[in-house]
Amino acid sequence: MVNQLNQMIHGLIPFTQRNGYSVVELRRGYVKSRITLEGNGNHMGTMYAGALFLLAEIPGGVLCMNDFGQDYIPILRDMRMEFKAPARSDITLEVTLTEEQIARLKDEVTAQGKTHFQLTGELKDSDGQVVALSTATYQMRKRTT
Repeated sequence: MVNQLNQMIHGLIPFTQRNGYSVVELRRGYVKSRITLEGNGNHMGTMYAGALFLLAEIPGGVLCMNDFGQDYIPILRDMRMEFKAPARSDITLEVTLTEEQIARLKDEVTAQGKTHFQLTGELKDSDGQVVALSTATYQMRKRTT
């Protein structure tokens, strides 16, 4: 299932494939993603900040597709990154939604046509060191067509 999901993401957003983004693990309310250092270096020999941003942004859409289905559309509304240390390896990120959050969001989007949710995460290097903290705010809408 994860391989098919990665193929779909790469087809919808070709930039993700070029940058080595992939979903590593997926289950209801949970996604773990990775982005490779290879191909994402900067002038300092560390990972380019835009690659870290990509890693933190895509999981909201992945969770939306997985937990709510194709009748719902996620839209990034705001993204904040706090950089803690240079990223010198592949980087992973895990984000979650609780069952209560999933139920609330579905109720809100059904009643109002849209809702907002926020995902926070720690971007970690291969040693488990936090290299950045992310906060992403999404709007989720019910597909109208």
